[in-house]
Amino acid sequence: MKLFSPRVAVALGVAASAALAAASSCSRSGDGPRVIDGAGATLPFPLYARWSSEFARVDTSVRVNYQPLGSGAGMRQTADGVVDFGATDEPMTDEQLGRSPVPLVHVPMTVGAVVVTYNVPGVTELKLTPDVVADVFRGEVRRWDDPRVLGTNPGVALPPEPITVVHRADGSGTSATFTAFLSRNSEVWRADVGAGVAPRFPVGVGARGNDGVTAYVKSTPYAIGYVELAYARQAKLPVLLVKNRAGKYVAPTLASLDRAARSALSRVPDDLRLSIVDSEDEDAYPIAALSFLILPREAKERRRAEALARFVWWGLHDGQRFAAELDYAPLPPELVARAERAVRGLRAEGKPLFVADGVVEAAAR
Repeated sequence: MKLFSPRVAVALGVAASAALAAASSCSRSGDGPRVIDGAGATLPFPLYARWSSEFARVDTSVRVNYQPLGSGAGMRQTADGVVDFGATDEPMTDEQLGRSPVPLVHVPMTVGAVVVTYNVPGVTELKLTPDVVADVFRGEVRRWDDPRVLGTNPGVALPPEPITVVHRADGSGTSATFTAFLSRNSEVWRADVGAGVAPRFPVGVGARGNDGVTAYVKSTPYAIGYVELAYARQAKLPVLLVKNRAGKYVAPTLASLDRAARSALSRVPDDLRLSIVDSEDEDAYPIAALSFLILPREAKERRRAEALARFVWWGLHDGQRFAAELDYAPLPPELVARAERAVRGLRAEGKPLFVADGVVEAAAR
């Protein structure tokens, strides 16, 4: 059962911010729960909002305030110390990490799907190859009854209507995942547009956040866009079936996302900055993404770092059980184990945060 729509979730997050901002001043003076602030990717926001609510019941001394501002904002605000943690669906580059005033750690938290969603009245199932998807978002395929669209959809009555392309207007890990997939499957896309959190789309209209793109597609007949699966499901929008690397049209399901994640386990780097897009596994969904938290390796405020460490450890373990009902796949156990190692390396005020698995060493009160 779904607990909220993406737009309601964002509204709840904004409303919560005002309340938590007031609580934050109390937390710093020692009164009430301690508030830890985060910002970043919209892809995992429904899950992180649920985690925030559930963790508050487990640990009444902590409140988590997460703002879905986009992966780009999450990277910047974490590096600049504006928030305690960030979130991104696209690992930071060596250059970005090198520019950060503080060393940052990537911790994978969940597996999500970026899907192509559309609004063609009366059409609930479509299939496209990656190169055609790329040409739709390049503006080369302009009508729904284009022969290349009809070619993979025999028997589907597609109208002679122009396609309205909708893309992200903000720095976005969802955009990075989507354009990485297109770049791997279309030489023209790779040369003309490329991949990244803020690509320059040659056509279309921009909207902020996964919820913004979802709302635009939902309200615009003959529109097409890309969003995280949970947002399309909540809006009751159909999802395009895209051919994967093995030549199969695989739907975004918990099983196909799990296959995408597991197929990459043999190449997980030490710093965990891993992409799982465009898996070669024949049963993997092709536009899958790991969503990461970005954490300072060495925090300045011990007590805030302790609260954050407890939340992250809980999310890696107890929090995983909430993923499936919100259309995310839990992390494979092997990846959880690697993430644990990264979290155990966190420090504050020159000392380790963890004294044992899941046990945070409390600062002297």
